[in-house]
Formats: sequence, structure tokens, C-alpha cells
Amino acid sequence: LGAKVADQAKAKAAAEGNKKVASQVNARLLAEARKNQCSFKSGSDELEPGCGTKSKKLAQTIIDVKKTLQSNGQSGFKFVVSGHTDSRGDAAKNKELSQKRAQVMVKELVAKGVDQGDIEAVGMGSEKMLVKPDNTAAKQAKNRRYEVTVRF
Repeated sequence: LGAKVADQAKAKAAAEGNKKVASQVNARLLAEARKNQCSFKSGSDELEPGCGTKSKKLAQTIIDVKKTLQSNGQSGFKFVVSGHTDSRGDAAKNKELSQKRAQVMVKELVAKGVDQGDIEAVGMGSEKMLVKPDNTAAKQAKNRRYEVTVRF
């Protein structure tokens, strides 16, 4: 029974450590994704020209973060690219569009050196808007984005 309690304490400490590491890493990943945001043509998953340098910088950040996590003994993590839309239009179509955009970014990041097995795409639609209400073109543009986080 004592060993079981000790194992539970170790697991809890590891989980707390993962939360702290995830918080630090996610702050870095979100900042980089915001700085290196590629634009999509309106209503589509087609990237606007000029994404190459931005996606290369973001991919390098993901690769660096992976090395840092591994050197600190972390394993079992995934990078998640979440696609987001503004609130205009049909919610189901926005969810589908955001998934396609996230998949395009995963493909772009893999092409720039991120390991395919380390990254996945998730469509969020307009569920997690940065700006509410998004009742102007500028506010809508801020909500049409992708973010990168790490999940343990």
C-alpha cells in the first residue's frame, strides 16, 4: 500500500510538472504563431502568398521546443495546430473550414521539418474567438487564425 501511495504521489508531481512546462511552452508557441500568422483567402483553406518565411520560423520554434522538452525528460506530447474562424456564416461550415486550414498549416509545418508524428490538426470554428463581438472587418480578421500548443 505504501508503494502505491508513493507511485500516486510521483504521478501527481509529474502531472504538476507537465502543467508548468506546458504553460511555459504554450506561451512561447502562441506568441510565435501570432507573430508568424499566415493568411488564408477568404472562405477557403488556400494560403495567401508570403507564408514561406513565417511557416519556416514557426516550424523551427516547434522543433526547438521538442528538443527542449526531450532534453528535460518529457515524452508523450503532441503539438496541436488549431484552426479558428470568425463568427460569420454557418457554424458547421466554419468548423469544417477551420479543420481544413489547420490541416494546411500542419502540412506546411511538416514540409518545413516538423515530424508528421508530432503534430495534429484540430478545427475550432468560432468556438474560441480572440475578439468578441467580431462586428468589424478588423476584428473578424483577428479571429481567423491558427494557434499552436503542446498537449501532454
